[in-house]
Amino acid sequence: MVSATSFHTEFQRRAHDAVLEVQSTICAAIEALEREAGGSGTFASDAWDRPGGGGGLTRVIRGDVIEKGGVNTSAVFGELNPQFASQLAGTGANFFAAGVSLVLHPKNPFVPTVHANFRYIEQGERRWFGGGADLTPYYYFAEDKAHFHDVWRRFCDAHPGIGDYPRFSDWCDRYFYLKHRGESRGVGGIFFDHLFVDSTRPGHDDALLRFIRDGGMRFLDAWLPIARRRLPTPYGPDQRRWQELRRGRYVEFNLLYDRGTVFGLKTGGRTESILMSLPPHVQWGYAEEPAPGTPEAALLAELRKPFPGDEPSP
Repeated sequence: MVSATSFHTEFQRRAHDAVLEVQSTICAAIEALEREAGGSGTFASDAWDRPGGGGGLTRVIRGDVIEKGGVNTSAVFGELNPQFASQLAGTGANFFAAGVSLVLHPKNPFVPTVHANFRYIEQGERRWFGGGADLTPYYYFAEDKAHFHDVWRRFCDAHPGIGDYPRFSDWCDRYFYLKHRGESRGVGGIFFDHLFVDSTRPGHDDALLRFIRDGGMRFLDAWLPIARRRLPTPYGPDQRRWQELRRGRYVEFNLLYDRGTVFGLKTGGRTESILMSLPPHVQWGYAEEPAPGTPEAALLAELRKPFPGDEPSP
């Protein structure tokens, strides 16, 4: 667990405090959702230390609404492997990173899986922020997609000069794309990285920190109304099997492409916390395609829309 003496600057401490506040707020709201739905799920807390510097707090839930979910925070520091350091946006081997990352895998297939993370990183003299949130439904509802995007559009608009919804939304679509499948992982949201602190602009780091803290708090506005809308929808074994097949795509993305997974493993993070994002039950079929005209086929039609190019350069 990160102690007060772990931080070399006041700003590092404030960044860590911000992600802990987001974690606490989101966990309380998810536990309230469990109670609303007649469930009893609560978060278990697991504090951990990282050899080499720092640590984190992993909070995991296995409930009646959320089949498996986690809301994790970490603040880690030390020296990077030189080869990995050369792949990042900063300079040198010394680094500090603080962030909050969450993935919620609901039990009801009509409630979408959701992911979000917000982070602050230092490497040498360079400091930057990144993050975002994206929605992965198993059944497609245009109104759910519209609501999720509208919240993030308003969030970006509330931070002029930092938030850029058109760019961040496009970046999200390009990032969460399974090139080997020709499919989007979900219906998007926002994604951003390398929002560098401009040391010549007084207070710029504070504005960026407010941006990611607000993003963490807005997550609940983006996802909770969708979850409440879909929770009463009945389902059976066929819908569960479809959900588990589509969860396979989630696993493929996280293990093949996800930057957070790579960063955590390359910096000696806690493996259990890093791979917390993987769903509890998943399966792969062989060349299975839903029948035309079914709700399952409607989801694939949305996810397989033609999409040009790879992830844009920041």
